[in-house]
Amino acid sequence: MALQLTGRTRLRVVLLVAVAIAGLALLLWARGRRSSFAPATANVNRNEPVGGSISETPTPASTTLSPTPETSATATPIAGATAAAGQPPPLNAEGTPSTQATPQDATIAGSFVGTLKLIIPVVGVRPDQLMDTFTDARSEGRVHDAIDIPAPAGTPVVAAADGEIIKLFQSERGGTTIYQLSPDKKLVFYYAHLQRYADALVAGKFVKQGEVIGYVGDTGNAGTGNFHLHFSISVVADPRRYWEGTNINPYPLLRK
Repeated sequence: MALQLTGRTRLRVVLLVAVAIAGLALLLWARGRRSSFAPATANVNRNEPVGGSISETPTPASTTLSPTPETSATATPIAGATAAAGQPPPLNAEGTPSTQATPQDATIAGSFVGTLKLIIPVVGVRPDQLMDTFTDARSEGRVHDAIDIPAPAGTPVVAAADGEIIKLFQSERGGTTIYQLSPDKKLVFYYAHLQRYADALVAGKFVKQGEVIGYVGDTGNAGTGNFHLHFSISVVADPRRYWEGTNINPYPLLRK
């Protein structure tokens, strides 16, 4: 009887050990199965949108772009204008760019007399026919800041000096206009109220003194039938900002 009980006890022990070994093996197998799926999610960036890629340099929401200068409401640039030169400049009563003249302008202009060799930019006009209209009053309390050179419609307008055509511009006040930069990049010559441009004239072209660049007209606010060239000169510190110069009187420079 004792031997029979001893045999049963041994059987139970063997069964328990077998069950324990099987359970342990099952546990190890299950853990192995779970670990095979873990890498797929272990290193996921919590900030990355589902299904997207991580941006190398995200743009902050507060970042703002530099404002683009607005085009003047009174003028529209035409083809051939130089984009790098900036947007249309502020204009006075007849479209002349740059700042208000000061008493020092006479001194500035005087410094160019004898060094700046200009020609009258309208064919056939003599020095004694010129009128000094630089300080004449214009609408809205403005000053002319230029001289007017009357001539018949279609009279050739020529470059007053050598220089690059930096902008062709259609202005409500100045009409058909031309901006020309002097070779030393210190002066801007402005021609306004033109009837039309010379053939093949484009921004970026370098013209020689006396070369035809346009024709006298009455465009802009010149007044119908009031044919003349509106001509101004401004001293600029930065040729890329040609509209921010100081106007000087062309009259003594053309009369000398």
